[in-house]
Amino acid sequence: MNNLSQILIIDDEANNRDALSMLLTSAGYRVQSTDSGEEALQIMQSTPFEIVITDLFLPGVSGIDILKKVKADSPYTNVILITGNASAETAVEAMKEGAFDYITKPFNIEKLKVLVAKALEKSQLVAENLYLRQQLRGKYKFENIIGNSLAIQQVFSRMEKIVQTDSTILILGESGTGKELVARAIHYNSSRKEQPFVAINCGAIPADLLESELFGHVRGSFTGAVLDKSGKFEVANNGTIFLDEIGTMPMHLQMKLLRVLQEQEVERVGGSKKIKLNVRVVSATNANLEEQVKRGLFREDLYYRLNVIPILLPPLRDRREDIALLARHFLQKTCKEMKRPLMSLSPEAMQALERYDWPGNVREMENVIERTVALTDGESIERRDLPQHVGGGDYKASGPDFMTPKVGGSGLDMEQVLADIERGMILEALELSQGVKARAAALLQINRTTLVEKMKRLSLDNPHHKPRSAESSRI
Repeated sequence: MNNLSQILIIDDEANNRDALSMLLTSAGYRVQSTDSGEEALQIMQSTPFEIVITDLFLPGVSGIDILKKVKADSPYTNVILITGNASAETAVEAMKEGAFDYITKPFNIEKLKVLVAKALEKSQLVAENLYLRQQLRGKYKFENIIGNSLAIQQVFSRMEKIVQTDSTILILGESGTGKELVARAIHYNSSRKEQPFVAINCGAIPADLLESELFGHVRGSFTGAVLDKSGKFEVANNGTIFLDEIGTMPMHLQMKLLRVLQEQEVERVGGSKKIKLNVRVVSATNANLEEQVKRGLFREDLYYRLNVIPILLPPLRDRREDIALLARHFLQKTCKEMKRPLMSLSPEAMQALERYDWPGNVREMENVIERTVALTDGESIERRDLPQHVGGGDYKASGPDFMTPKVGGSGLDMEQVLADIERGMILEALELSQGVKARAAALLQINRTTLVEKMKRLSLDNPHHKPRSAESSRI
């Protein structure tokens, strides 16, 4: 039984129409029927149908006319044509116009049931796909990038100007400022929105694998290449590819990327065939590429090729007027996801959030709010509920010692302050994850290898470290 599925039957022969209606109604479908193509078009204006079953030859508006109208107005509705044996060739031709299938007179009841079930399954899959795409577009609307400050409004203005172009874009900004969110918003508001958006973090993939990931490979090109594989550029064809952390790309791959951008074609590793592409390239980095060019670490010609239209995302400390807006947004979002009543932020807690410098930017704020909601009882978040490095006793950005001059110094040691903040965040993440580095890295939204490197640099021991055993092998 499928009470929700609606089927429209159009046939000017009463016996056929009634037989089909009875059969499908008994199978649990909701059925409407008509003997007129004109009336069918009127019915479809007010009622959505998963399946339309129509005679191919109708007086006035034909089955082909109905098929074309359905395909233009309702892509998730499948059309099944009814035809006599003599006109089967015509029905097959009609399928090229988008018909799901056809049935011939007299009907085979079991075949008809199977055909309707398959058409319904396809309709539901298409409808789900359309829904997910609409959700994606909604999620990545410009207004979902939160902020009223002049700095972020300037970003919106530039995005609106470039969204309908195919220009190559370079997004600049510190970690956590939302570079991928901006890249996705550009894609899902552009003419390429129905095509793939493919993201790849160039800094998270070993250099010896990155070439294959980007450009693909042919079977036998290296050990382990047992099958041909399409690269990310091929997968993104007609859509957008987002190259995050582009500044980490090795020099030999920079040359190949430059060639791909210039020629709009790619050659798989170990192959000789050139594959034509139509891909919009959006890249991002938190590094100073101009400085890397001067130091010989990044190709100057590639830099200019990528930097056709730059977008600079300001750090959160430079748009403090957005902090309260963002905090309330993440609070509402987190409470909804955790199925908790909406909590509030006390004036003291909000003041602490607004005075903190947010070295991890918007991503850090989202993590802090999520962590605080998860660990706080009651309906209000107080300053004491915030992580210590955020709501420190004197509201200073890095805690009580933020402005205390170091021995032998005369002012603020910024590098030490940032190191202290980073140390505090890592220790808290390890505490919350009970020492599981993979979970701590997920809380901090960094790679596990990055976390390990930071711990080494900061000379941090895992407070929950235990000797490695079968149980701890997943850490």
